[in-house]
Amino acid sequence: MGFVKVVKNKAYFKRFQVKYRRRREGKTDYFARKRLIIQNKNKYNTPKYRLIVRFSNKTIIAQVAYATIEGDKIVCDARSSELPRYGIKAGLTNYPASYAVGLLLARRLNQKYGLDETYVGVEQVDGEEYYVEKEGEKGAFYCVLDTGLARTSSGARMFGVLKGAVDGGLDIPHSSKRFPGYNAESGEYDAGTHRSRILGEHISSYMQTLLDEDEDAYKRQFAVYKKEGIMPDMIEDMYTKAHAAIRA
Repeated sequence: MGFVKVVKNKAYFKRFQVKYRRRREGKTDYFARKRLIIQNKNKYNTPKYRLIVRFSNKTIIAQVAYATIEGDKIVCDARSSELPRYGIKAGLTNYPASYAVGLLLARRLNQKYGLDETYVGVEQVDGEEYYVEKEGEKGAFYCVLDTGLARTSSGARMFGVLKGAVDGGLDIPHSSKRFPGYNAESGEYDAGTHRSRILGEHISSYMQTLLDEDEDAYKRQFAVYKKEGIMPDMIEDMYTKAHAAIRA
């Protein structure tokens, strides 16, 4: 047998440095986090705010936070589990719910800092591109999107939260290229498609199709909607009223 070089010898293990715990657990991308939280030195101790969006099987969580040496500090929090009090009692993890969570977070945050009357945002959902412009002495609340480990596919739900937060009056750098309705081939953005997605028209049309073709599948897939008495033709009105209730 030829000579075999021992790579992992005693010296190797003595010098081995384990990765951060959350890296070992596969929870944090520190390469991305470093670039999201590092602040310019000439800004001293000014917080760098992030719009953190996370999804579980049953809940959408949106938070605005900033990093300190002791850990992240949460400034504001909104969850889809709060939506039933605004009239959305089913479908708490879909795209329209994502938009509603983003809107709720934005209105709550602006109210906290006394900006809710200055930066109203988009009161009637139209899906159009919207960027907050400075009004008066105070600028709009600025933060950047933190997607974590989620894939940033075009049309993903996290961009629904982003759109809701922007329409609610927050200043977040973004592009319409990631929204539903953007055509990569033509390079054009169809606001109507995005509006229909925000108001759940794709859900109502699928509900109606199942109701007509396979009632058993409808009862199985939309059991919560059926229990709450939500019919396909009531979906858009439900979300419109919820947006108004969040702004009230």
